[in-house]
Amino acid sequence: MLAGFAPSEDHDADATVSAAREDPSPSVRAYAVAAAARRGRRTVTARVRDLHDDAPEVRRRACQLEARSPRRSVKVLAALEGLLGDADALVVVAAAEALGEAGDASAVAPLGAVANDHGDARCREAAIAALGAIGDDAGLGFVLAGLEDKPAVRRRAVVSLAAFRGPDVEAALARAQDDRDWQVREVAQALLDAGDGAD
Repeated sequence: MLAGFAPSEDHDADATVSAAREDPSPSVRAYAVAAAARRGRRTVTARVRDLHDDAPEVRRRACQLEARSPRRSVKVLAALEGLLGDADALVVVAAAEALGEAGDASAVAPLGAVANDHGDARCREAAIAALGAIGDDAGLGFVLAGLEDKPAVRRRAVVSLAAFRGPDVEAALARAQDDRDWQVREVAQALLDAGDGAD
C-alpha cells in the first residue's frame, strides 16, 4: 500500500512510486499512476507522459484520473485530444469522458469527428456524451447526427440534447418520440415535457 505513510516516510514512498512508474509491467505502471494521483504528486509533465505511455492500460488509467479530477492544462488537453485517435477503443472512450469533464470547447471538433466517424459504437457514444457535457453550440450538429446511429448511441444523443436549446433540438426531440427504441422515446418525451414546463 502506497498511501497512508507518516511524514518521515514520504520521501521513501515517493521513491517507490517513482520507481514503479518505470516498471516494465503495464499493470504496475498503471497502479503507480493512480498512487501518484492519490499522493498529489502528478505534475503536468507526468500527466502528459502517462497519457503517452506505450501500454493502453496505463493510458486508460491516466485518462480516468483526468476525468475524475479535471485540472486545466493546455498540454494535457492536447494529449487527451490526441488519444481520440488511439488504436485502443477503450482509451478513446476514456479520453472522450475526460474531455467532457474538462468542459473545454476546443475539444468539440475532434470529439465530433469521433462521434460521426469512429468505427466503434462505444467511442461514438462516449464522444456524444462528452459533447453534451460540454454543451457548446458547435457540438449540436454532431449530437443530432447521433440520432441516426445504433440504439445505444441514439439514447446517448437524445440525453445529450438536454444541453442544447432551439428549434432544431425541439424538432429532433419530436422525431425521437417515434424512435424504435423505447428508451429514446421516453427520454425525448421527458425533455419535451420539461421544456413545456419551463415555458
